[in-house]
Amino acid sequence: MKIRNIAIIAHVDHGKTTLVDELLKQSGTYRENQKVAERVMDSNELEKERGITILAKATSIVWKDTHINIVDTPGHADFGGEVERILNMVDGAIVLVDAAEGPMPQTKFVVGKALKVGLRPIVAINKVDRHDARAQDVVNEVFDLFAALDATEDQLDFPILYGSGRNGWMAHSPEGPDTDGMKPLLDLVLQHVPEPHVEEGPFRMIGTILEANPFLGRIITGRISSGTIKPNQTIKVLHHDGTVLETGRISKILAFRGLERQPIDLGEAGDIVAIAGLQKGTVADTFCDLSVTEPMHAQPIDPPTVTMSFLVNDSPLAGTEGDKVTSRVIRDRLLKEAEGNVALKIEESVDKDSFYVSGRGELQLAVLIETMRREGFELAVSRPRVVMQKDEATGETLEPIEEVVIDVDEEFSGVVVQKMSERKADMVEMRPSGGNRLRLIFYAPTRGLIGYQSELLTDTRGTAIMNRLFHEYAPHKGEIAGRRNGVLISNDAGESVAYAMWKLEDRGPMMIEPGTKVYRGMIIGEHTRENDLEINVLKGKQLTNIRAAGKDEAVKLTPPIRMTLDRALAWIQDDELMEVTPKSIRLRKSMLDPNERKRIAKTGY
Repeated sequence: MKIRNIAIIAHVDHGKTTLVDELLKQSGTYRENQKVAERVMDSNELEKERGITILAKATSIVWKDTHINIVDTPGHADFGGEVERILNMVDGAIVLVDAAEGPMPQTKFVVGKALKVGLRPIVAINKVDRHDARAQDVVNEVFDLFAALDATEDQLDFPILYGSGRNGWMAHSPEGPDTDGMKPLLDLVLQHVPEPHVEEGPFRMIGTILEANPFLGRIITGRISSGTIKPNQTIKVLHHDGTVLETGRISKILAFRGLERQPIDLGEAGDIVAIAGLQKGTVADTFCDLSVTEPMHAQPIDPPTVTMSFLVNDSPLAGTEGDKVTSRVIRDRLLKEAEGNVALKIEESVDKDSFYVSGRGELQLAVLIETMRREGFELAVSRPRVVMQKDEATGETLEPIEEVVIDVDEEFSGVVVQKMSERKADMVEMRPSGGNRLRLIFYAPTRGLIGYQSELLTDTRGTAIMNRLFHEYAPHKGEIAGRRNGVLISNDAGESVAYAMWKLEDRGPMMIEPGTKVYRGMIIGEHTRENDLEINVLKGKQLTNIRAAGKDEAVKLTPPIRMTLDRALAWIQDDELMEVTPKSIRLRKSMLDPNERKRIAKTGY
């Protein structure tokens, strides 16, 4: 059977997963009456909740006797590591661009990587049925983007389709016709995407996606570059430096057939397959025949820009809600995550009680923490810090700078520019983007952007859209003012009392409800002033046998601030930690003892 391998790449929310749904539907992968979930490729629980793709996944369809393997990729820059590795597996890419928003930062990032690998993309302008669609302008913007990314003559001569993924049609003109469904796109894939490049020689394959299966163990997915493979064949795994990691027997070979993976008796060069049976081989390693001595070259991955400390939870409430609390199980879980996620880097501290986890952004780390918490882990995490570099020539400290694109209503542009300049950002472009909206483009230090998302939404009444992408390392921009308010800290352990909280309401908004378990050093609210304040929320009303002449005041409390995981990560300061358990998110001072905190404030250690 003839084979084509393609990836669908685009910015977040431009409709990749919805398009895959339609391709599966119209190629006859489903039965007529089969009930299928929306965005079927987002199978992970967190992906369904957040409405985003986190992990790259493969599926396949059959069209006109050709087997088309499709890889759906994440759109968030934080998960860019997933996109960088899967480009090794495919021979073509569909670049999906929103007909109203045009090319966005992540589009630029993934297209740049695809062009560098030598792929000839197909451009699909999606959502042309939007009321603010401007398909022709967007095509010109895409051409300018390709030119700016040094595309070759062949790559600049890209075919263009217009359509609506949700309504299930693509055509050669924005006006339609919409009666052919996805046929024009599938036909174009067969014409434009070359057949897989097959090399001569014995079996070789680079591992691209790693997953664990309860029945088959470790499963590695990749594209076979040369040769064939059969079940029970003995192969070896080469590290990128040429050392042999292991030799083992393949227990099963699975190929993508629609949404299901089916066992096959022979994996041939050019096809994307998953193999099971090996214990150590991971992403970017070369899986090959015993006669092969040279590892294959894997694409380099951009370095992480944000790091956090993961610590063993040592609060007085530790171990009451989760069952995985020791440093050993946390270490094993983090190392397992780093195996399959090449954009993550894990380092152990000297005392072995904490781990430095580095990634592409807060969102990637927040998703890891949320996943661990759902698995029953308890841990404490610090505020995200940026990964600095030293300029070897001058000895100067360099920090990561991001390109930030903010789409905002004109009336709110002033406050956005002001807040971004406070965060040491430089504006490089301001232009109208239609419908009384402006597109502002800044180069801003990553340090200043930590926690800005929620503030931006508050300032613009939820109407602004911010997109970020790593730009470069540049000289340190100096101090950036952090949170301006202090915190309210509990001075004792017990359960909070409504009467005490009611009396303390003028000190600042609370983050807990009556009856919440608190401990000494736990943050229970935000102070209205700049300093931290210790308060007692356990003190009940003094009861006497003398009745009050007036009726007792009914205690009415202001609803507390709800701290989500993402918001708490951005809100805490360097001397504070977030305690994460399967049931709760608590904030605390890293030093629970007030005398210790005073001593450190005075002496600095």
